[in-house]
Amino acid sequence: MENTKSVYTALIALFIGAALLGSSAIFVRFSETSPSLTAFYRALLALPFLYVWVLRTKSDLPLVPYLSKKNLLTFSLAGVFFGTDMAIWNWAISFTSVAHATLMANTAPIFVTLISFFFLKEKIKSSFFRALILSFMGVSIVILSGSGTDSFRLLGDTLGLTAAIFYAAYILVIKRLTNTLPPAHTLFFATLFTAIFLFPVGLIESDTFFPSTQKGWLILLAYAFVSQVLAQGFITYGISRLSAHLSSLTLLIQPVAAAIYGWLLLSEALNLWQALGGLIVCLLYTSPSPRDRG
Repeated sequence: MENTKSVYTALIALFIGAALLGSSAIFVRFSETSPSLTAFYRALLALPFLYVWVLRTKSDLPLVPYLSKKNLLTFSLAGVFFGTDMAIWNWAISFTSVAHATLMANTAPIFVTLISFFFLKEKIKSSFFRALILSFMGVSIVILSGSGTDSFRLLGDTLGLTAAIFYAAYILVIKRLTNTLPPAHTLFFATLFTAIFLFPVGLIESDTFFPSTQKGWLILLAYAFVSQVLAQGFITYGISRLSAHLSSLTLLIQPVAAAIYGWLLLSEALNLWQALGGLIVCLLYTSPSPRDRG
């Protein structure tokens, strides 16, 4: 009973995290800095909030001992994978719709499942593969039923798909870290190394390092708090209690949420077919029993 309760708690955390993360594209669209620099500020400005979470976490060790040589390498990989994912995905939003960029980036569950099955030798039930296929079909309906294309959409979609590969790698690294480390410490160090990785990238990419207005700073601060502190906080907690492939599947809620945010805030089209696709994803999310969720 306790295990079932823990599973449902983790699923709820992932649902909330994915729904919050779906708003990321809105902040990126309104940001006054370049895509990679916006990603850098998301990581940098989140660190003080994440450090408070670390302080409130019961742990026998302070921060520094967690940085063993092995963990240092793993955190560095997490930073590179997540930083690359965010930078590429932020660029994707510049060329395609919020919904399209988010769908492409959230093909990550496919890569996570394949890597977990073929390379990490995780046991994955056939029912999970069926849920993966049906969920992705639902998400595809959300996006492909949208109206309008432009000459840059293919580039944006390709960038989003590329970002998915790096996000899949990040999820697997985070899962490995949370097997032995608290979620708060894992996310803090992963975010720290993400900021370190993105700092030179942002400098090279942009002539202007700072937002030009107070509103620009507020957008970046909100982006960091909502997308990195809250969303990734819930997601990291969920990943620490579930298998990597299941965790990634539940994140398919994100493109559904992104399509709704794009419709409400950016006037991007949302029709009946898109609503149907979103409903399919939500129903599949809640339908499997806890026995199928690991």
